[in-house]
Amino acid sequence: MSVETMTASEVMTRTLVTVEPEESPLMAWELMWRAGVHHLPVVDACCRLVGVLQREDIAAHWSGGPAEQSMTAVRTLLQGRRCPRVLPDDPLSEVAALMVDADCGAVPVLGPDEVLRGLVTTTDMLMALAGRTARPAGDSTNVKGGLFRLEPVPSAPCP
Repeated sequence: MSVETMTASEVMTRTLVTVEPEESPLMAWELMWRAGVHHLPVVDACCRLVGVLQREDIAAHWSGGPAEQSMTAVRTLLQGRRCPRVLPDDPLSEVAALMVDADCGAVPVLGPDEVLRGLVTTTDMLMALAGRTARPAGDSTNVKGGLFRLEPVPSAPCP
């Protein structure tokens, strides 16, 4: 299969770590760090896209310590930002052009129901150019969101 005929669904990342709009930037940063990702889709309870949070968004917002970062919701970091999106059947050349024009490193792929199906990142694009896509054509399975739950660990009493 040639890059010229590929579509967004053939190169998109399907296993995503997502966060809800009311989550804190501190939790979003922790999720990104633990999952080793640079982009975090923000989705509502029905998996509809609110926006895509980038590491740079959190870093630019960071002021104060963890307490301050726990009192804000990630939705506030997305306000006023345009979030380009594509459909699964959009040609890869159009996806790349959109990413360049919008100066973004990731574009969400939405189904006709406006539900998040995947994310095309610059790494996905480079993998496609290198001929390293291992996804079967036409595989449009649902997004499998990764779930991390961080629980505080009480400190042990000193002996």
